[in-house]
Amino acid sequence: MIRAGLLWLSEQSRIFGFIRGNGLARRLASRFVAGETVEAAVAALKRLNAVGISASLDLLGESVTSHSEARAARDTYLETLDRIRHVGADANVSLKLTQMGLEIDERLCVENVRAIIAKARSHGSFVRIDMEQSAYTEKTLQLFKRTLHPEFANAVGVVLQSYLRRTEQDVEDMIALGACVRLCKGAYQEPATVAFPDKHDVDANYVRCMERLLERADYPGIATHDARIIAHAKDFARRSGIAPRRFEFQLLYGVRRDLQQSLRREGYNVRVYVPFGSHWYPYLMRRLAERPANIAFLLGNIVRESLRRS
Repeated sequence: MIRAGLLWLSEQSRIFGFIRGNGLARRLASRFVAGETVEAAVAALKRLNAVGISASLDLLGESVTSHSEARAARDTYLETLDRIRHVGADANVSLKLTQMGLEIDERLCVENVRAIIAKARSHGSFVRIDMEQSAYTEKTLQLFKRTLHPEFANAVGVVLQSYLRRTEQDVEDMIALGACVRLCKGAYQEPATVAFPDKHDVDANYVRCMERLLERADYPGIATHDARIIAHAKDFARRSGIAPRRFEFQLLYGVRRDLQQSLRREGYNVRVYVPFGSHWYPYLMRRLAERPANIAFLLGNIVRESLRRS
């Protein structure tokens, strides 16, 4: 019930103005979001690089409503790629198609994404196409398969979500295409007709898809904080003769930093997704919905703030 409530709140854009001005909410968001500017994001990735961890910068925001918003997001990504190259950082970028204008004009979206991938490719970098709600899954994958991957090959990759019932088949399609896949569980509220409602089924599907990607895919990203699944991935890779250089673990900024560092010390490639930008409210609500520990963190801050005022 708590998770459903937080996911509902993540979709209430009218609340964002109030939340953004709340000091406590901003402090909590700073645990999961690098900051609101490109400079703050680049500073965060430099700190990660210093301990041997690579990064993917993600400008927060989705479902823009105007051409100018979509182009502004495109321009921020172009600036971000230039900043990454300027500082010589080990990082790429991740974007959402609705942020590029998918709901407004598909041609505008493709034009914006092409510009970003072309810039990334010229810098020897990479762009990950994020997955959004299930309403966009088919269109995202069709654009990836028919337009983006044929044009840019493995300068672009895609995300698949194990909570969707369709994902096992999508994994096979991406393997056949030779695509670079990031596998995550999924963080949106979805109907049971398209997504597994039971966590056990989501996890089981994740493991099945992960094993196939480890065996057959081109450098998959294993995106999870689940210690049991990570242990399974390491064991499966060892038993299957899959070298650590053939895949990477991906974790979120501010989540399980101890795990990020321990995986790196063990010799695994680790990438941290670093979100930034002013539209952090929906992202924060989804992070709180994922783990009760995140809610405890928020409550602990409220108690401490109250004690300081008393």
